[in-house]
Amino acid sequence: MRHRARPADPQPGYDDGAVVRSGDWEPLTAADAEQHRADTSTPDSLRIELVRRPLPNLGPDDPAGRLEAAARLDPLDGRWPTKLLGCTASPGNWATTTEDSATERRIGLHVDNFDRLPYPRRHQGRRRLCLNLGPGPRYLLIGDHDIQQICHALHSDLERHYPHTEDLRQYVAAGHPLRCLRIRLEPGEGYIAPTEFLPHDGSTAGIDQPSVAAFWLGRPPNVT
Repeated sequence: MRHRARPADPQPGYDDGAVVRSGDWEPLTAADAEQHRADTSTPDSLRIELVRRPLPNLGPDDPAGRLEAAARLDPLDGRWPTKLLGCTASPGNWATTTEDSATERRIGLHVDNFDRLPYPRRHQGRRRLCLNLGPGPRYLLIGDHDIQQICHALHSDLERHYPHTEDLRQYVAAGHPLRCLRIRLEPGEGYIAPTEFLPHDGSTAGIDQPSVAAFWLGRPPNVT
């Protein structure tokens, strides 16, 4: 499903200018889905993969057990580094889930910045693996414009520009179009995505149960 994105209205719990959804979700048509489908020409560094992993038996009210289980998981049987970045527990019915740990305010759609790559090399950043450990389902939100496209619409001196979430916020505030795809992830399901390159966030909107998301960071750029 998809919807338009907009700057959040000033409200408790969000950064000023945070980008959130606007309006109702619209089902994707077959043509839309085909447009977003990766093919053999899509490099791995830009590809979004949906994954599934059996989870150990965990009680519905055992967040500590989920953290311990994540630390023991080899999430893709050797296909992926086993060093855990961390886990995030999200309550139900949050439009977006990522918080700034320094301010405890939600940041809305954003791009990660683990590799701090400049505009010309931004597409070479590492992908990130996220696995939903439950107990409830959750969503992945993905923007339909990448951060290079967004920066190209805003800046002229791109060779020395380092893309940032603030670029995304300026882009949407200026009225440029951005649509967002929403993908539902049941417990044990997750994604591998270029989170340095595509605006994204998690969501539990319309879901009463909380969930814990575990994150792993991929191999360095250009390493196979």
